[in-house]
Amino acid sequence: MTMVSDLFAAAQKAFGKAYAPYSKFCVGAAILGDDGKIYNGCNVENVSYPCGTCAEAGAIAAMIAGGSKSISEILILADSRELIKPCGACLQRIAEFAGNDTLIHLANLTGVQQTLKLSDLMPLAFAAQELSR
Repeated sequence: MTMVSDLFAAAQKAFGKAYAPYSKFCVGAAILGDDGKIYNGCNVENVSYPCGTCAEAGAIAAMIAGGSKSISEILILADSRELIKPCGACLQRIAEFAGNDTLIHLANLTGVQQTLKLSDLMPLAFAAQELSR
């Protein structure tokens, strides 16, 4: 059984590999996929800021490439005095592969500071059923 400490360790590993030469704001993320495996990702900046990639997006891409199809839990880690939260675009990315009750663990370098459900952070996510006519 995967523990939050396993997600934290995986996010720490990714955090250490983040490429953030411009903002100096490193982020690591770790996902527990529906297959029981952990997938991680880090932010990767680009001199053209919009071309950068968030840690959550990298972890989701790794999850899909690894064959998992949904997020059971996710942990986001940053070295920040304030509680780090996924940006709006990443919340939408998470919502694509997670349910309203999916746990999102928010952490700094000392550990998990808060755990919320996806619905707490994004109560009105845009969803596939809204595309139907």
